[in-house]
Amino acid sequence: MMRSAVKFESEAGRGRRESVAFLPKVERPDKSHSQARLLLMVVIVLIVILLASVIGFLVWYFAFKHQRVISPSSTPALPDHTKLVYSGYLTLSNLPYSAELENVESTAFRELSGALQQLLKATYLGIPELAMFFNHSAVTAFSEGSTVAYCWIRFLIPNVNSSALSLFTESQITGSLRGTTRSSGLENIRITSVSLSPADPRTVKEPSDKSCAFSYYADPSGKKIILSSPGFPSGYPPNAHCQYLLRAERGSVISLAFTTFNIRDNCQEDFVTVFNSLSSDRGNIITEQCGNRPPTNPLAVFSSGNVALIAFITSSISHPGFQVEFSQIPKLTGCDQILTSDSGNFTSPYYPSFYPPNIDCKWTIQVPSHFKIRLQFSMFRLKEPGMNHDICNKDYVEIANVKYCGEHSFLGLTSSGSTLEVKFHSDLSFTDKGFLAEYSAYNPQNPCPEQFACDNGLCISISLTCDGWNDCGDLSDERNCVCNSDQFRCNNNNLCKPRLWLCDHSNDCGDNSDEKQCGCNSDQWKCKNGTCIPCTKHCDGHPDCVDFSDETGCANVTVGVCTDFTYQCKNGACTSQVNPECDQKKDCEDGSDEESCDCGVRPYKHNRIVGGTDADVGEWPWQVSLHFGREGHTCGASIISERWLVSAAHCFQRTKEANYADAGSWNTYSGLRSQRDMQNVQVRGVKSITTHPHYDHNTFDYDIALLELLEPLVFSNIIHPICLPARTHVFPSGMSCWVTGWGRLSENGQLALVLQKAEVKIINDTVCNIVTRGQVTPRMLCSGYLTGGIDACQGDSGGPLACSQSGGPWFLCGIVSWGEGCARKNNPGVYSRVTELRKWVKIQTGL
Repeated sequence: MMRSAVKFESEAGRGRRESVAFLPKVERPDKSHSQARLLLMVVIVLIVILLASVIGFLVWYFAFKHQRVISPSSTPALPDHTKLVYSGYLTLSNLPYSAELENVESTAFRELSGALQQLLKATYLGIPELAMFFNHSAVTAFSEGSTVAYCWIRFLIPNVNSSALSLFTESQITGSLRGTTRSSGLENIRITSVSLSPADPRTVKEPSDKSCAFSYYADPSGKKIILSSPGFPSGYPPNAHCQYLLRAERGSVISLAFTTFNIRDNCQEDFVTVFNSLSSDRGNIITEQCGNRPPTNPLAVFSSGNVALIAFITSSISHPGFQVEFSQIPKLTGCDQILTSDSGNFTSPYYPSFYPPNIDCKWTIQVPSHFKIRLQFSMFRLKEPGMNHDICNKDYVEIANVKYCGEHSFLGLTSSGSTLEVKFHSDLSFTDKGFLAEYSAYNPQNPCPEQFACDNGLCISISLTCDGWNDCGDLSDERNCVCNSDQFRCNNNNLCKPRLWLCDHSNDCGDNSDEKQCGCNSDQWKCKNGTCIPCTKHCDGHPDCVDFSDETGCANVTVGVCTDFTYQCKNGACTSQVNPECDQKKDCEDGSDEESCDCGVRPYKHNRIVGGTDADVGEWPWQVSLHFGREGHTCGASIISERWLVSAAHCFQRTKEANYADAGSWNTYSGLRSQRDMQNVQVRGVKSITTHPHYDHNTFDYDIALLELLEPLVFSNIIHPICLPARTHVFPSGMSCWVTGWGRLSENGQLALVLQKAEVKIINDTVCNIVTRGQVTPRMLCSGYLTGGIDACQGDSGGPLACSQSGGPWFLCGIVSWGEGCARKNNPGVYSRVTELRKWVKIQTGL
């Protein structure tokens, strides 16, 4: 007998019908058979349950898992989606501010943030163009000033709908929230202003997300509170998204002075961002930094109000992190000044710390009526990432209706009368070091007694005029000149330049007119050494110029036959790629061109330091000072490994006065900046000195020596090796390099106490041979300026000539060897050419 079956059907999602059927019951005469059937059904049910569990897990994993994890703010968007986050604040009226709102656990915070969050959600779901992309919103904090609510809104746009990105404008995002807004529970609240701008999705957090989230109040007395990154100084955790909410009393601003800052030098993946707000919107960024800052260039910033936010984002690579002193100071109520002294100086607010955002200052300089004003900026840095500094529509200094911004190594001008106004403006985002300005009154009848008066107010020696070199900075010393027999005239600007600069492969005129008509026909390509080859030979993968210049900078790379001008990989194959070593590209199939590349980097991050010749701490970490006996600094050297230094052979010769070849009489000082400050300096004795067997003390040919240390160096932020170039490495003429040392500050002058640096240019071999009257050999190169003024001097012998291309690692191009006098005109410095001596270094050291 069979009972009727019962069947239940329901409509499931996505249009598929699901059914559950209860099978008819069948009477069975045999109990043992019934038990067997019952056991079989139990097994079947268990299998069905197991399969259902597996299927359910797979459905959850592939269909719902990502939708579950995108709610926390720190997770990335789906692979096929673009995540857009807008962050900022809403100013609410008709709502008294309560301190309870500063506690995310309080009832007041939860009620108001929840109501506002629903309002945000309803607003964007009510905009047809945006509703389908709305994902989540959060209210994260409140502050006083009426009542300010900080929030963020997230949208997910499928990549197939990438055209929808054009809908997301700040006016669209903010416009829908402006004006009177009422909602259930918010009847008496009016949103009077809205500020929302794009934000990095990694920098926003849910209020409930307590991971790496901190909140601090400044000490009312101004006492500094020490904050640090997680794990400092042992190392911060990987993939962390940290926030530090900072508050101070009303009428105060927040001061942040980073005493240690050592973050991975990759601002795309590891960075610290300081916001002038409790929201992480880009429109309120004060600064965004990464890298390892030296103690001489600390990061110090100020907010414009009594709140600030620090966001700290890390990747998988750990560094020590940061430590910062957090305090409050009274808000700057005014920075306008009237300056009536005959001379003086003034700076941007809080200089040399970063100036605050959203500030305007004016300095009015007044001198006696029969005088004029000379104004010079010895430091000027008002930069913002991605901004066109020719327009100056963000932060600027305005003088005589002209705006100045960006970075200037020197900025000088003169007034038209006895009064001069200098205005300074900073907007809401991105601040910088600012400026240091000096002014003085001068008699316009005699502005520079016994000197040349530049148009910008600078006074220079008359001997520096009409020499082809821009000494004034505005070229006024090179205008209206009569070219002498040793000079030629440029086409575009009529400037006189030394005739030796013709056809030297360097664009000295600015319009390349000094490099035209240099011997090659229109269908020929000119090598760096002046040789002409057919244009078809240029970038054909085979070096036709003896200096390999026809293949320099070419996009095509070939691997095959080895020549004297190709880089040889470890596996014996060769690549025609110019300078492939340590360029972060795999040019050799075996990757050997990227091996042993922990060199030529400066652990401390250095801004381009403008003005002056004193080196910064750790700026040239391979520089070594060599002391002989009690004579103090005698020569320089370069670190090439933990145990090896390279210097000049002429430093280690036996003389009547002393045996400079005696290794036991030498000490090496690594990490040294000042000869009077031995802090963090590593002193090592010398085990052996090996000079090149072909060194000629008459000609200085083969002027190279290797020093083996008694104990290995310990590399640090201020001690690091420089890269040795391959034999085929090309240092083109005209390339800017740097020479460093403690040599004499002038010919026959005193030795420098602080490490000096000078930017010099590689001079082509033809000109080098002419100005040295044929004294250079293939193991030598010239660098400097034919106009003189900048050079290596006595005491710099053995030191490095360091070169870097396109922000890559620094290579040891040359070793300071010899020269006539110091910084004389047409007498550049002569250096040992390391590429020609590379094989000998390899044999001696294995490096």
